[in-house]
Amino acid sequence: MSIKEISPKLAHERIAHGAVLIDVREAHERAGGMAEGARGIAKGDLQAEPALHLPHPGQEILLICQTGRRSLNAAQALHDAGYANVASVAGGTVAWRVQDLPLVQPLASDEDRDFYDRYSRHMLLPQVGEAGQRILQRARVLVVGAGGLGAPASFYLAAAGVGHLRMVDDDHVERSNLQRQILHTEASIGTPKVDSARQRLLALNPSITVEAIAERATSANIDALLEGIDVVLDGSDNFPLRYLLNDACIKHAKPLVHAAIERFDGQVSVFDAGRQRGVAPCYRCLFPEPPPPEFAPNCAEAGVLGVLPGLAGVLQATEVVKLLLGIGEPLTGRLLRFDALDMRFRETRIRPDPQCAVCAPGTPFPGYIDYAAFCSGG
Repeated sequence: MSIKEISPKLAHERIAHGAVLIDVREAHERAGGMAEGARGIAKGDLQAEPALHLPHPGQEILLICQTGRRSLNAAQALHDAGYANVASVAGGTVAWRVQDLPLVQPLASDEDRDFYDRYSRHMLLPQVGEAGQRILQRARVLVVGAGGLGAPASFYLAAAGVGHLRMVDDDHVERSNLQRQILHTEASIGTPKVDSARQRLLALNPSITVEAIAERATSANIDALLEGIDVVLDGSDNFPLRYLLNDACIKHAKPLVHAAIERFDGQVSVFDAGRQRGVAPCYRCLFPEPPPPEFAPNCAEAGVLGVLPGLAGVLQATEVVKLLLGIGEPLTGRLLRFDALDMRFRETRIRPDPQCAVCAPGTPFPGYIDYAAFCSGG
């Protein structure tokens, strides 16, 4: 049997005669306005337990969604479940609005309205939805470095609704930073980078928490910095700090999202050996020893194309969100390299080193070392 479709105007009239109108959209969609007189029950909830919401199968039931497709499918499901007097509103809430019929705002706190409005595009994604967005809201990410990589990465993490960003950097904003470190402005020159970053991130999304720690990450404070953290984002620009972060993430079983840039080239990967011993590699599996300093200049020595850290940082932010939500295939065990001049990407597989001194299965954590001496050959 084909389900009857009725116009929004007729639906509005039928409500006055006792018909039940149900908006089967998700809560975040209904936050933008509902047909007056409608009850909000998500399609999945309605179909799962129709008798809970509609105890009288003989009553007139009208279903409405955004454009009419979901309500038509839901109406068919209700009919198959024994509800004979059911119809779908043609054109949905869009048509209801076009016909200038009354709309109401669902009862919600200012906080909920902000949440549903701000993240509405995320919540349309089946892989995210409201449940996933709530996961991001509760997530805690450590961003080490508020410079070229940390700036774009944290900007997108804040926009995505990651609820707590702990940013660590002991540097101050300089004019030479502004070419590539998009969080900072002319007015912030001379201020601590983490304070400048916090101000910009909260201006973008005041509903999150940004913890600004104007310190250098060291062996003495790294354990405290990782406390309560879900994912670590490496925005460093030197090998001693990369090795420290790697070792700390193995010790605390936290995933590490790595990136490095130089001139026109960049690389991104995820190191998750702390949670996947013997399966996922760590940074030391890729670089058991650091290269000689003359072969690994930093950006201040070698230069860097201003847009390059934006590209790498956005890739890092993407990996962080995927890890938090448990979706897609992270770059675990894969090194993604890109050449911005030719705009070519290539991927290299990284295998865990069964003899790795830090992440090999059954290997106790050896403790932190003098990373500066290790990286200088001392």
